[in-house]
Amino acid sequence: MSTAETSQGLSFVTMALGWDPAHGRWLEGGRPDIDLNAAAMMFSGDAIADVVYHEQLMSQDGSVRLLGDNTTGEGEGDLEVITVDLTRLPEHLTTIFFIVTSYSGQPFGQIDNAFCRLVDGMADLEFARYNLDGGRGATGFVMGKLVRTVQGWVYQEIGVNLPAKHPVEAVPQLAQFLV
Repeated sequence: MSTAETSQGLSFVTMALGWDPAHGRWLEGGRPDIDLNAAAMMFSGDAIADVVYHEQLMSQDGSVRLLGDNTTGEGEGDLEVITVDLTRLPEHLTTIFFIVTSYSGQPFGQIDNAFCRLVDGMADLEFARYNLDGGRGATGFVMGKLVRTVQGWVYQEIGVNLPAKHPVEAVPQLAQFLV
């Protein structure tokens, strides 16, 4: 079954991000803390309309929420979670990109066990998963996008690395995927 087939009829989606903390502390001669960020970038046509990330934990209408900002990688499993209630999104929103950035600047290839995933929250079914493990110094990653169609919201995989340490730095680079 293709990703698009798996994700048709979505009404509630969860994006999750996880990674392991740096071994050793910076002050002890180890590496600095690793701070990855999950973000949902919402577009109306080709214009950015709203963003949910560590500096804005909720969309303007409340339908998209980041449930906390982990700045170290401490903890198990999903460390940052964004929930998206697609039934509450305003009609003018046409696309939602899910991205990950390395706010602290470590390339994904230097971060242990980094992953991101999308889950159909109603069926509790993971329909997309990515290991963040490469890309010659990549500090940003576009998972994919949800696109509003006449049949409902459909997920389209992108899976592309990009240079961005802050989610806002990724916005101009997303234009190429709005087609």
